[in-house]
Amino acid sequence: MIVGICEIEVFIPQVSSLKEKRAIIKSLKDKISRRFNVSIAEICYQDKWQRALFGIAKVSSDNVSIDKVFEFIDKLIDEDGRVMIVRCDKRLA
Repeated sequence: MIVGICEIEVFIPQVSSLKEKRAIIKSLKDKISRRFNVSIAEICYQDKWQRALFGIAKVSSDNVSIDKVFEFIDKLIDEDGRVMIVRCDKRLA
């Protein structure tokens, strides 16, 4: 069993309140968890308007499938016009 862990920090430039930020974050989390069958949570910056840090975990029998899923998630977030990726760290445990 291999566990993949990914942290993706995003900047959300157009929001002006926590309520707007939370709506965007919830939308992204729901889309990612449904499409890729991963566990995802906002793990930092909950009180910051324009920043968020996602923690994503995926369990698989091989690291290639985990890498592919994380690449697809990275691409999905990058293509979303509401956020910009600041940092993406991936590792296997």
